[in-house]
Amino acid sequence: MPKVDDVARMCHMLEAARKALRFAQGKNQTDLEQDEVLQLALVRLLEIVGEAAARVSQETQRRHDQIPWAKIIGMRNRLVHGYDNIDVEVLWQTLAQDLQRLVDQLERILPADGSG
Repeated sequence: MPKVDDVARMCHMLEAARKALRFAQGKNQTDLEQDEVLQLALVRLLEIVGEAAARVSQETQRRHDQIPWAKIIGMRNRLVHGYDNIDVEVLWQTLAQDLQRLVDQLERILPADGSG
């Protein structure tokens, strides 16, 4: 079972990912390109997912290696450090192709740890 802090961090990841999916529901890439508020909200939520992932212990990351921790943390780093050059296409692909899979994985992990 992961440490309590790890469970909390994964819950933060799950909550932010769910919000991002909810905000993007019914939208498309063009909507994202044209809606600055939506874009800022989604970027911030993905930053939270990545920051929380970075704070999950290496032990827990190894135990749950089905989650692409390095990619999630790398996305966060690109969003934060490349704040002036966000690639909306990559952002949209992450939302459309990867985020639901992460939510599904976290939902499977957290109940097993007694926190879901």
